[in-house]
Amino acid sequence: MLLLALYVTGVGCVHRIQVTPLPASVSSITIPRTLQAVVSPIAMEGADHRPGIALLEWPHLDLKQAVLRYLQQRSTFTSVSPDPADLTLRVATKLRLTSRGGLYHYRVVLQAEMSEAAGVIKSYRVEHTAAGSSVRWVTASDRNPIETALQGALEDLMRQVEADGALYLSGTEQPLQKLPHGKSSPGS
Repeated sequence: MLLLALYVTGVGCVHRIQVTPLPASVSSITIPRTLQAVVSPIAMEGADHRPGIALLEWPHLDLKQAVLRYLQQRSTFTSVSPDPADLTLRVATKLRLTSRGGLYHYRVVLQAEMSEAAGVIKSYRVEHTAAGSSVRWVTASDRNPIETALQGALEDLMRQVEADGALYLSGTEQPLQKLPHGKSSPGS
């Protein structure tokens, strides 16, 4: 009976998170290529630096959907999907939970690789940390800082990808510049 009570208590306390990071803005650069997003399973390290974070479950499917939605809404590429495309962005995610100064800190590290049929074009590594609360009593105490850290890491990653836009053009195509309303491009 005691084991059953411990099991029910333990299962009831697991923080099953779902995140929905959104881009701060739509990209000012459009790369006229399609993109396949491939997201690897999450690696998690706890506050004591051992593998796994006790009482936290972040499903791989949720991470994949969150990254895909973010990339689609950012509009850097003509289209983004999990299906084969002109370019492939492979993303590996690590979540590290540490405790400093009485607060939990959530660090999301993204290692990404952009490739096409001919091979790897460029690799990226970005990380972003968000401070959480001093206790992890409710799911939001994990979800909110993880979502903030993931959004920050995706922002940094896409700024770097967009800065390298010329690397991802096929042939003689030039990136399409989205200009603010009322301004014209040079030579117009």
